[in-house]
Amino acid sequence: MTTSSEACLSALLADRFRHLVRVPDALEGEDTLRRMAGRGSCRRFRDDPVAPELIETLCAVALSGPTKSDLQQRDIVVVTEPGLKAALLGICADQPWTQVEVPVLIVFCGNHARQRRLHDLAGHTFANDHLDAFFNAAVDAGIVLAGFVAAAEAVGLGACPISALRNRPDEVDRLLGLTQHVFPVAGLALGYPAVPAPVSQRLPLAETLRWNGWGTDDPGPLERYDAERRCHQPYATERPAPQPNPGRARPYGWIEDKARQYARPERAGFGAYIRGKGFSLD
Repeated sequence: MTTSSEACLSALLADRFRHLVRVPDALEGEDTLRRMAGRGSCRRFRDDPVAPELIETLCAVALSGPTKSDLQQRDIVVVTEPGLKAALLGICADQPWTQVEVPVLIVFCGNHARQRRLHDLAGHTFANDHLDAFFNAAVDAGIVLAGFVAAAEAVGLGACPISALRNRPDEVDRLLGLTQHVFPVAGLALGYPAVPAPVSQRLPLAETLRWNGWGTDDPGPLERYDAERRCHQPYATERPAPQPNPGRARPYGWIEDKARQYARPERAGFGAYIRGKGFSLD
């Protein structure tokens, strides 16, 4: 695929989506958009250390992003201590790339403890103890994660989110000493790329971009995307098929891979963990 350093924005988006995207002429050379359109998740890092002041700067930039009602219900935990980092990455052993050297591990957390403290300080009852409290904090953390990735890649770092930390949230909680109403949303591997990050093909805009309402769920774009990915970005390995497998046989592509991924229970205890952190999910 074309790299962001040499291509205009429309070419990068055509590589990503495998069809033309209407790009205004004035934006073709816009560096920030080209960098975002041509990005990929980095899973191989150089040994070079990442300066603490650079990490702090990136955290500050990411925390400058939007937050629901200025509540700021998200925090960042930077993990550089080797033993702690190894213990946390050990939770992600089902993803082999995390078991090689990751220079910096960052954990993005939803934080509703601070909001509860505000009510104690102001002497007001917290009257919204339901699902939205958890949801707001989780979304705020996701916004900061996305902002951090964009900021890091803008200065030449590579990054890859790690949702597998939620496989054993109680262990993450214990290792980081998270207080009540604070929970991990995702980890992030950070460092200088050892090789260019691969660019993953995305679903066509006909499937994920809608105007003025939902419309219909047409299977056509999914089938075409699956065929395109099998051709241009085939999977190197296959997930084990669930047993027994009553489904119809199909070529191994994105549809089969993602269906197999969620054909087995995963993180079924996360709701219990969140309730144990003091959240009502009603």
